[in-house]
Amino acid sequence: MVMGKQQFIKDLQEGERIDDLFLVKSSRLAETRAGKAYIQLTLMDKSGDINGPVWDRAEELFPHCSVGNFLRIQAMVQSYREQLQLKIDGMQPCSSDDVDLADFVPSCRKDREVLAKSLQKLVASVDNPFLRKLLNRFLKKEPMWQRFQDAPAAKGIHHAYLGGLLEHSLSVAQLADKISGHYPGVDRSLLIAGALLHDIGKVEELQVELAVIDYTPRGRLKGHLVMGSEMVAVEAARIKDFPVEILEQLQHLILSHHGTHEFASPAIPMTIEAFLLSFLDDLDAKMNLMEQLRMKMKDPGLHWTEYQRSLERFLYLSPLPDDEEQVKKKNNKNSEPAGRQQTLF
Repeated sequence: MVMGKQQFIKDLQEGERIDDLFLVKSSRLAETRAGKAYIQLTLMDKSGDINGPVWDRAEELFPHCSVGNFLRIQAMVQSYREQLQLKIDGMQPCSSDDVDLADFVPSCRKDREVLAKSLQKLVASVDNPFLRKLLNRFLKKEPMWQRFQDAPAAKGIHHAYLGGLLEHSLSVAQLADKISGHYPGVDRSLLIAGALLHDIGKVEELQVELAVIDYTPRGRLKGHLVMGSEMVAVEAARIKDFPVEILEQLQHLILSHHGTHEFASPAIPMTIEAFLLSFLDDLDAKMNLMEQLRMKMKDPGLHWTEYQRSLERFLYLSPLPDDEEQVKKKNNKNSEPAGRQQTLF
């Protein structure tokens, strides 16, 4: 018998008592300063994740807490350092056959069909015919196009959900489109192509099993930058007379978009387009990370987050407005007389 979830993480309130299903996102057996074993446990469903340390019977319960396992959890929702967490006092393992997987697969909050149409318009706007043909081989031809729309953009940190690759790639490309005319000498076609394909290797690097995102063996061995460069070379070879120089410029964008060797870039940016792409990619990733943090906030006003290791700082953020409020603001803004265009940053 399939059991459905009753309460999703995004809706939990402090002081609530819960008895519900969760998926193990991460777990680690640790020790307190006094030497007592406990489990550092992170649980998830499609709406987000939440920490729930297990203080009692840790060594006995830890075998049930493997990543990808489903658990029925009894706990109290409490606040710790201005973040909700679970005070767990009971758990029972559940079979994946007894749960509705749709309740646990994180997915893009935006309409993927709308995102896909916007991306196709950008592809059609690329002037260079070779780059446009190459883009269509990835972003129009099946089955790659469907895989691209479904894929996550990361295992964690940013856009780590179904549709994340589509959302992130489109967002970076839209930023690239806006900035391409701001600086003289920028090759718009090359920059847009690089923005749309910079993470194409993630289609092969990552896999989703039972709602848990992890690396494929090939992805862990080679990484998406190298894999993406190789994939682009294979498809370019199938296009008659594809210019070698354009291919090498595009591969440079893919191989250098992490910015530095420290962040696993085989090359560092050495062209105008590569510099722009690296910064825009980093900007969009950081903004999504902040969006995910803001989605978890309940109380109005500005609050300090926990220390963000990936950014090496605390953040002072306010909750993200709900979708209805955003729509109202957008509609009100659109009804106002046109004024000076807002700056990008």
